[in-house]
Amino acid sequence: MDVNGAARAPTTVASASVQAGRVVEKGAAAERYPLTGVIVSVDLAKKVLVVFHDEIKGYMPAMTMEFLVSSGDAAVAKAGQKIRAEMIPSKAGDFRLEKIWPNDLAPTAAVAAGAMQLRQDTFTRGKNAYREIGEAIPDFSLYDQNGGVVQSGRFRGKMVMINFIFTRCPVATMCPASTTKMISAQTLAAEAGAKEIEFVSITLEPAYDTPGVLKEYAVARGIDTRNFSLLTGPEAAVRDLLTQFGVIAELKGDLLQHTLTTLLIGEDGKIVHRADGSAWEPKEFVARMRR
Repeated sequence: MDVNGAARAPTTVASASVQAGRVVEKGAAAERYPLTGVIVSVDLAKKVLVVFHDEIKGYMPAMTMEFLVSSGDAAVAKAGQKIRAEMIPSKAGDFRLEKIWPNDLAPTAAVAAGAMQLRQDTFTRGKNAYREIGEAIPDFSLYDQNGGVVQSGRFRGKMVMINFIFTRCPVATMCPASTTKMISAQTLAAEAGAKEIEFVSITLEPAYDTPGVLKEYAVARGIDTRNFSLLTGPEAAVRDLLTQFGVIAELKGDLLQHTLTTLLIGEDGKIVHRADGSAWEPKEFVARMRR
């Protein structure tokens, strides 16, 4: 049974207890202010965004300012893009933006509509929410590591290998190992001449894993993102996907306890293979891709 009591998730899957969600982040002790605005320019080298922001009630009027950001957030930022974020003033007098999300109307609406559709689908399926091998995966709309909208329909006609990780997972045998195996599978698939293959990692911690955080994670691990997408989005949408794929992820106090699941989806959108835990081998998945 999964965390919502609906999916029949395996009970023998490896699990980890890791600090997440409530850890003290950089600047967490400082005041944080919600901010919306438009990116005017990006200085990638200095990791600075110039943003025209809306009024921050109780703090400052609308104006154009420079903000320090992470390397990942700087890499995905685009001039003219609308964003929402958290602003953190420092004692040194500068300002930093964290938890930056796209806020343009069309992509935001697409992701919200996808979350609503997924919520309805999970509710309608009820106790049968868990997707068995042979069933089609649910429709979804999420953001990738570049801030672009990825809809599940994009993968039709391709085989897709999917796993679930989060960037702050410190247990070497869990998410880091799963990511390493996904990268190995990607390399082996290319060497075997397998074509029309996509690799997807969906975060277990969407509140922290923004597109910029996922971008930084991909760069740090040398992930070839030409056919490897790291996805995030609304927490409700991610929870529904976990329910339907039979993945457990529960925050207990300051600990995120989760299971590992890796799936292979056929060209028709149906689940053809799954491996629970961390004992699977990349070559097993690649062999199925070549059939």
